[in-house]
Amino acid sequence: MQSHNANVDGIEMRWEESGSGDPLVLLHGIPTCPALWRDVAPLIKGRRVLAWEMPGYGASIPAGEDRDISIAKQADYLAAWMDSQGIEKAVVAAHDLGGGVAQNLAVRHPRLISGLLLTNAIGYDSWPIPMISAIAKTGSIARHAPDGSFRKFLKMMMEKGHETEAAAEAAYDAHAPHYDAHGDAEAFVRQARSLDVNDTTSIQDKLPSLNIPARIVWGTGDEFQTIDYGERFAKDLRAPLRRIEGGLHFTPEDHPQIIADEINALIETVNAA
Repeated sequence: MQSHNANVDGIEMRWEESGSGDPLVLLHGIPTCPALWRDVAPLIKGRRVLAWEMPGYGASIPAGEDRDISIAKQADYLAAWMDSQGIEKAVVAAHDLGGGVAQNLAVRHPRLISGLLLTNAIGYDSWPIPMISAIAKTGSIARHAPDGSFRKFLKMMMEKGHETEAAAEAAYDAHAPHYDAHGDAEAFVRQARSLDVNDTTSIQDKLPSLNIPARIVWGTGDEFQTIDYGERFAKDLRAPLRRIEGGLHFTPEDHPQIIADEINALIETVNAA
């Protein structure tokens, strides 16, 4: 995938892009960036694949300084970016916080979304998880932890969310350098403090009324976003649920073929509609 940048409403926005055809937008979460989808994107058939980076995350961490980077606001940034790129409607696949962004986009900007895939995504009252809430309240990593502790924290998150040590190491290598380059722990604290569960609880009652094709893919062993939330999404969105038995949180990195298969199946459904 090739990196692209554009100034949208005064915000320097970044995304990774490959392929051609109707658009597929991929959304990441915390503490990741578009590289989350590096092994999924090449497996997508017949689509222009755009992995958008949330302002305040990844290489775009500087764009989040002194700016609202809440999940609800990210949906507005995403809508503005899509309009700037001439994207009238797209299939959206989302993980973790990106799932909250996608839900807000579907509810508040429905003209822009033709299909929705969620994998181990936030929603309802499932988030922020306790370790993130503690950091948001105390800022402890930035203010009190000794040098090197933030890197240990990131490695711990990756190890808890990946099925193998090799996958955790590869994910750390893909995502950690952005924190190293742009504020380290202070950037993560800023992200944590932007998280407000009201951004999903306020729209959860509208999910059953979304009239778009959807699919849910869930690692059943995820400690961060448990399978009961995947089941709830499947019910509310009237969507098939594909369980990855024993799968952990970072499904696009641990199981790119499964995620790509489900995205391709969703695309077929959307094309047939």
